[in-house]
Amino acid sequence: MSKLAQKSGLVWLWLSLLLLVVDFATKTLVVNTMNLRDSIDILPFFNLTYVHNYGAAFSFLSEAGGWQRWFLSIIAVSISVLLIWWLKRLPATNKVLCGAYSLVLAGAIGNLYDRISYGYVIDFLHVHYNNWHFPAFNIADSAICIGAALLLFDAFTGESPKEQKV
Repeated sequence: MSKLAQKSGLVWLWLSLLLLVVDFATKTLVVNTMNLRDSIDILPFFNLTYVHNYGAAFSFLSEAGGWQRWFLSIIAVSISVLLIWWLKRLPATNKVLCGAYSLVLAGAIGNLYDRISYGYVIDFLHVHYNNWHFPAFNIADSAICIGAALLLFDAFTGESPKEQKV
């Protein structure tokens, strides 16, 4: 049995840490170099647009009055604990699931940090076409979406997860 097969999925936390660093660095760069609502054209369909998101995905609950900050924070902490527990139970060789959990974990913690520190999430990646605008997002949101896509991919193509012997 290889050494990787003997390890739990917790060895994949390096990916979460890497994405957390990238997420924090990009948000810090935007905050330090742009004013709120400033927009920089990068491509005909892509801008860097600095905004604050007080809600969840697509600004859902953004006008809820403040309680959503703590509600969404509790959800993020709960999901993070669950993902770490699942990673511990998976063998490190289950690359798709371990990668997916690590990506979602990074995104959850990245946005949790913003929500607790500032009361909102810093978003700045803005995709648009003509008059159609996708809500601004960030690296943490991207990690969550890619992780969710990997979970769907695994659900349709992967083998059933095998738990580590505890």
